[in-house]
Amino acid sequence: MPAQSKAQQQAAGAALSAKRGEANKSDLKGASKEMYESMTEEELEDIASTEHENLPEKKN
Repeated sequence: MPAQSKAQQQAAGAALSAKRGEANKSDLKGASKEMYESMTEEELEDIASTEHENLPEKKN
């Protein structure tokens, strides 16, 4: 499932980083915290790896 906005792609990247132990879970807020708790590492990787060149900043 590709990201639908740059904000979603970045939140998934932050959650993925925490899931892998590269960042602190306690630093997560909002969407990235929800993604961390509800998604697998594979799902987060799918969203975080989306090319964000043609994505809107935020989903309408």
